[in-house]
Amino acid sequence: MANLQTDFSAFLLGGVNSGSGKTTVSLALMRALKRRGLVVAPFKCGPDYIDPTFHRRASGRESVNLDCRMMGFDSVRRSFHAAASCSQAAVVEGVMGLFDGVSADSLSGSSAEVAITLGIPVVLVVNVRGMAGSIAPLIAGFAGWRNDLRIIGVIADNAGGPNHVRLLADSLEKHSLPPLLGALPRNPEWTLPERHLGLVPELENGKYDAWFDKLADAAEEKINIDLLLECSKMERPRFSFRFPEKKKVRLAIARDPAFHFYYSDNLRMLEENGVELVEFSPLNDSVLPEQIQALYIGGGFPEQFAQRLMQNVSMRTAIKKYAERGGIVYAECGGYMYLMRSITDFDGRSFEMCGVIPSDAVMESKLKSIGYRTVRLKSDCIFGKSGAILKGHEFHYSEAAPTGEPLWDAFDSKDRIVSSGGGYRNGNVCGSYVHIHWASAPQAVESFVGAMEKCIR
Repeated sequence: MANLQTDFSAFLLGGVNSGSGKTTVSLALMRALKRRGLVVAPFKCGPDYIDPTFHRRASGRESVNLDCRMMGFDSVRRSFHAAASCSQAAVVEGVMGLFDGVSADSLSGSSAEVAITLGIPVVLVVNVRGMAGSIAPLIAGFAGWRNDLRIIGVIADNAGGPNHVRLLADSLEKHSLPPLLGALPRNPEWTLPERHLGLVPELENGKYDAWFDKLADAAEEKINIDLLLECSKMERPRFSFRFPEKKKVRLAIARDPAFHFYYSDNLRMLEENGVELVEFSPLNDSVLPEQIQALYIGGGFPEQFAQRLMQNVSMRTAIKKYAERGGIVYAECGGYMYLMRSITDFDGRSFEMCGVIPSDAVMESKLKSIGYRTVRLKSDCIFGKSGAILKGHEFHYSEAAPTGEPLWDAFDSKDRIVSSGGGYRNGNVCGSYVHIHWASAPQAVESFVGAMEKCIR
């Protein structure tokens, strides 16, 4: 059993492919470790926002995104060390298959790249339905693919009965491969609920807590958690936090079921630079927080709450007046849509929004844009000088005709310009579909804070 005072374990749960069951296994282990009394640090590879919502509910701690392509290697290490230094177990959920990156000849953007960068071992999750002895050559291929990556064990998902599990374990043992650490059986009750916005409020109000506990029960019964913790022991990372005692500025940050997509590192970086984060709800509050120097409206799914957002006229009016007075307003994706004149939902219904940005968002049935983005500032603004570079990710089903001055030029992974990512800028109002990860450009945070210090109170 783990010694809660001294032991620390860290591992990455990587899949053979997407759909291998790694999210289910990750949540089962996070909740099981939490119930054992361990402080769990959850992480998610890639730019995903939905899985971290599940992580937070399962573990009781904010989940941190790790993405070498978007953040850089040093920032990935820093983010991991910051969150893991206060924990007894770090559980990193991978993305797609373990070695799946942005190209066939590169690990860039892959789960394996994160594991190698952090020096943590990998537990491979395999959907074993219809598989027995074939697991051995499969795992042999993964285990021998990279000398700088250590696979310490296998967890099977969608397993059959005891004989099936025994065949899997024996196949790995006979060929001196990483051992089978456990096998979750086929059980419709453990199927991961569809990950979409409609689930998020229910997650946050605890409706799915019983489901998390069922997963944890299965993990305790079917996975050798003690052996997993023992095999993944390492020295606990050290990290010195530098939050100033006296805050320089107050930043109002939208946080409710309609707007909740924020990289936790972005918020930490703001706090480290002397920003006091003051939450408010565009859904429920009638006025903005007092004595603020800026608004930050993150991503989410405002189209799902469009009627309520429209009905909260006092908040929409307050935001528009704040912008018209020269206040700093920054919005990403869903927040960007909220600042527009209107949102038309999937059923063709139009709802009036803030009217700060002279454009209209229309939801489409097909995904309109997805991928990593490198952005270059078009002019001097709250994030720095013209030409400054930041990195992020774009993912949305809505479309809005570009209008006014773009905030930046946005480029995809092949350096092609992406018109949907250019955003909007008018004075201190800045918005875009791109979710920026500020670890890619810490100087942008400093510039943002500096602009807030000069802004009207």
